[in-house]
Amino acid sequence: MSTCDVPSGLAQSAGLPKSPQGDPVFPEPWAAEAFAMAVHLHEKGLFTWGEWAEALSAEVRRQGRAEDGSDYFDCWVAALSGLLVKKGVADAGTILALQQSWQRAAEATPHGKPIELANDPLR
Repeated sequence: MSTCDVPSGLAQSAGLPKSPQGDPVFPEPWAAEAFAMAVHLHEKGLFTWGEWAEALSAEVRRQGRAEDGSDYFDCWVAALSGLLVKKGVADAGTILALQQSWQRAAEATPHGKPIELANDPLR
């Protein structure tokens, strides 16, 4: 797991996995990137703390979520995607198409190589 030095209120989110020193920790690099994007967009004023808390809370409580919290950062991505759509920054179809493209790219990338969108066989 990696840590992140982010002086943001989002780093204090309930349920955010933390190191013994209290720093956010991430199970995979993509989770740290999702966290960083959310922090950056919040700090740029795209959404308020209250909007973020409401969106994340709704995702965490959504039926079918892992009881053990193992999909916590999936909730971050879903909440962030929802806010991007709500704020008119992106449309749901574009976000879904990119998610599918990244998935295909990951599946087509040899083990140990970096995953790049160029690896998507349908791109």
